[in-house]
Amino acid sequence: MRSTASRALAQAGLWSVLLVAMAASAEQELPMYPGAVHTRIGNDLVIAGEYYRLAYFTTEDSLEKVAGYFADHWRELGYPTVVEGDLREEAVVSALYTREGLQRGVVLRRYLGKTVGFTALRDLWVHAPRKPGGGLVKLEGTLFSQDITTRDDPGGSQHRSSLVKGSVESVRQQVVDSMTQQGYTLIREAGLKRDDGPRFTLEHSRQGSQVLTTLSRVDSEVTAVLQMWVGSDRPDALPNDEAVRQSRAAWEREQQAKKARAEGSP
Repeated sequence: MRSTASRALAQAGLWSVLLVAMAASAEQELPMYPGAVHTRIGNDLVIAGEYYRLAYFTTEDSLEKVAGYFADHWRELGYPTVVEGDLREEAVVSALYTREGLQRGVVLRRYLGKTVGFTALRDLWVHAPRKPGGGLVKLEGTLFSQDITTRDDPGGSQHRSSLVKGSVESVRQQVVDSMTQQGYTLIREAGLKRDDGPRFTLEHSRQGSQVLTTLSRVDSEVTAVLQMWVGSDRPDALPNDEAVRQSRAAWEREQQAKKARAEGSP
């Protein structure tokens, strides 16, 4: 039979393990500026394969004062800190938390007489799985592409911003062909003529997921493509099949109304 001392040691060891696990799983905090309201941007984000948390704030304090606060705070804690910018109109302050494998930083700009700050927490050790986003197409002639993904699943979303060589019309056809090859159906399309060229918005659906694509002209040889993939848990709380049905029905009603107005006009 185990002694009371042995049981006490075993319990102490168990509590130690639990406390370590709880500390390791605790959410790391974003940088905070005293007296300012910070607003989170999304949940956990994946940018270029790395995990980020982002927030923004505004304050009446000068940019130099805000930058000085973060630089002094992190240096007092003993973390390597870098300050860049003119400290009047813009600045970037960042620090490496070497033991935790984290980078904290703040990007500051002056705007309309206030200091606007974007705070960031970046995980240097953990990387997101390398898996392609569902429905986010890779187009021929892509000059630049950047993905952003929300970390929480289900109900996450994936975003891709691309610059593609080619006219808006030719890139649009590429998108439609690529989406069709992946089994997506075009359920709605809207076009807009602007002074700087046409703009298209395409909505595709496939088995509980939707992809919204916007194409706009950058210049005569380059087109900007913005794509957003949404999973099964939509922001409007509608199941995707019902959302698609309502979207399609609304588009058909709109087309019927346009046709009726055209027929009724003298």
